[in-house]
Amino acid sequence: MTDNPRAVIGGNNPPDPVEATLAPFDDALAEAANWLDGEPVTNAEQMKAVDALAKQVKAARKAIKEARDAATGPLHEAWKAEVARWKPAEDDLDRITKGLAAIVSDYKRKLAAEQEAARRAAYEEAERKKREAEAAAMAADAGNIEAQRQAAEAKQAAIDAAKQAAATKVEVRGLRTEHRHEITNYRDALAWIATNDREAVVAFVDEYVRRHCRDKEIAGVRTWTEKVAF
Repeated sequence: MTDNPRAVIGGNNPPDPVEATLAPFDDALAEAANWLDGEPVTNAEQMKAVDALAKQVKAARKAIKEARDAATGPLHEAWKAEVARWKPAEDDLDRITKGLAAIVSDYKRKLAAEQEAARRAAYEEAERKKREAEAAAMAADAGNIEAQRQAAEAKQAAIDAAKQAAATKVEVRGLRTEHRHEITNYRDALAWIATNDREAVVAFVDEYVRRHCRDKEIAGVRTWTEKVAF
């Protein structure tokens, strides 16, 4: 004999807890696999055998759950405690961040609106000068050097204005675009969804009926009871 507990067989490789939990049910699970060959039960003797196996499989499922809870319970409690330790600081930082955003939001929106107005004005000016340049080019007499020079100047002014417009951007950090909505007419919205996204309506109806068909009568829905194995 040895006094070293790790010198025994399996000392360095302890059994897998899942396999150890299922070991008492190995025979029942193997037999259940034999029954699950695609052939249904056809007589009372087979029914009794399958019911007995099902009872053992349910016991195995219960044993697995209990073993899992015993193994994961301490870990889960430790995780919850650690999350709780950090949460107050996270929540307070979130509140501070939201507060800072709130007090600067109006000014940033105003600044962004001013920059957007300047951007639009620059593009409008560039378009105006482009039209002027095109008109000057069409009107300039090829034999009139001064008219040609003026047309060239108008063209360059249009080019410069286009560059200026392209360089004019809305640059306000800390602003984001949020898509918002308001339902002004539920009937119209529902009719549109039913026409354009029927699958979404079907999914909602299926789930609603599943949840409420036992406690209320729903038009267009038939309900009944039947026995099923479990």
